[in-house]
Amino acid sequence: MLRVGTCGFSYRDWVGPFYPLRIRPALMLDYYAERFSTVEIDSTYYAIPKPSMFESMAHRTPPDFRFTVKAPGSVTHVPADAAPEEDDLISFRACLEPLIRAGKLGAVLAQFPNSFRPARDAFGRLELLRESWPDLRLVAEFRHRDWQKGSILRILGALDIGWCNVDEPRFESLVKPDAQTTSTIGYIRFHGRNAAKWWKQERNAAERYDYTYSTDELVEWLPRIGEVIEQTDETYVFFNNHRNGQAVNNARQMMDLLDITPAPVDDGSRQLKLLE
Repeated sequence: MLRVGTCGFSYRDWVGPFYPLRIRPALMLDYYAERFSTVEIDSTYYAIPKPSMFESMAHRTPPDFRFTVKAPGSVTHVPADAAPEEDDLISFRACLEPLIRAGKLGAVLAQFPNSFRPARDAFGRLELLRESWPDLRLVAEFRHRDWQKGSILRILGALDIGWCNVDEPRFESLVKPDAQTTSTIGYIRFHGRNAAKWWKQERNAAERYDYTYSTDELVEWLPRIGEVIEQTDETYVFFNNHRNGQAVNNARQMMDLLDITPAPVDDGSRQLKLLE
């Protein structure tokens, strides 16, 4: 099973390029879910929500819609030799319960910073996540290429933690594009190739993801996506080049290239409801 979507959906600068001009923010997910079968929720990196947020999201999306959710930064972005707060581990698992009950949780993405390198403490962090969330499908995204070794991939496989393949600027220290899999779930994220803005501070993060993929650049990934699909039960492809709705356009292009047909949308009556 293959799903294509975007990293996030509630961006103000998508109004116009993707959302109708008068859409209410509370109905953005409804509109999005009629056009894509999955979304990656990244706001959980900044704050752990109450379960009621995901209860509402589960209720407002079709039965076959799937969410993937990013683990909080308080778990992934503390130094490798420090222990995350146990309360955060517990609270994050609890907030996902509505999605789990609805059968709509695809995976949890643990994205680690470039400073997180392979070492005893780092492997201990991965083991802690698996022990804390034994029933969740976990995927790890690493930013440093030192993780991209066969011996490390085997460790991830033993922990049943999936590998996130990425497309990003071609710096030597960053993970190179590939088709690795270490669990039954495949995961691919397109961050854009804006090398000039990649190392900017967090306050300028939106500029980092200001990039539009060409058709040729997307076609490069078709063989890799095919390899991932062959080795997994379910594969997710997400676009994170979110500035001004570029992620939506590239996700649609990728769906066309992969011959994925979105569900038909009754734009007439539905759009009037969204704008009421």
